[in-house]
Amino acid sequence: MKRLAHKVAIVTGSSSGIGKAIALQFAEEGARVVVAARRKALCEKTVAQILKRGGDAKAIQTDVTEETQVKRLIAEAVKHFGRLDILVNNAGIGGGGRIAETTTDMFDRVMNTNLRGTFFCCREGFRQMMKNGGGTIINMSSVCGVQAWAGTGTYSASKHGIMALTKALADEGRHYKIRVSAICPGGVADSLVDASPDEIARSKQISPYDIAETAVYLASLGPYAVVHQVIVDRLGADW
Repeated sequence: MKRLAHKVAIVTGSSSGIGKAIALQFAEEGARVVVAARRKALCEKTVAQILKRGGDAKAIQTDVTEETQVKRLIAEAVKHFGRLDILVNNAGIGGGGRIAETTTDMFDRVMNTNLRGTFFCCREGFRQMMKNGGGTIINMSSVCGVQAWAGTGTYSASKHGIMALTKALADEGRHYKIRVSAICPGGVADSLVDASPDEIARSKQISPYDIAETAVYLASLGPYAVVHQVIVDRLGADW
């Protein structure tokens, strides 16, 4: 049996990059997938790829920085598929640079998408999973969520915040059989999600499908197992 058979999953930021790889891989493993991102046409393209491969998916255009849109995402997903078993909070942006050169507007944009957006999704997904009797939430952090370097201050702050949300929610979720984990990637060839395996290998970066496989692993653990954090760094990275 496929590892995610009969499961319903929402993946935010899944119109491209890591999120798209996760959506495609989840569908290959039998999950019914909600593809959620700001760019509607790209969401529908991902859905078309899933349907072509025999999977089941629905596109729901969503800006995770908007609280009402996140609430609508969860409600429409449950209305369409009947429940929510897996939520992957992948939507995010980079930016910031060196702190002395970072504008307030840039700081706010990064925080609103990466941290505030993840908070909205965690809260609404958690509320729904409480009704379900359990579920799995996977937050996409970064190696910058467990470390920081010059030029990463704003981005790292947002990803460190995601780690704090993850740890707190994991503790709160135990009573409700809700598992909460974080994936912390570094150096992913996210722009090559539609490239061939050879092209991805030539980039000497982490394949987005390695991150997708990590998400499948976390979502398919047995009922009494939880992995709180997985760091997936590029081979040879020095930190």
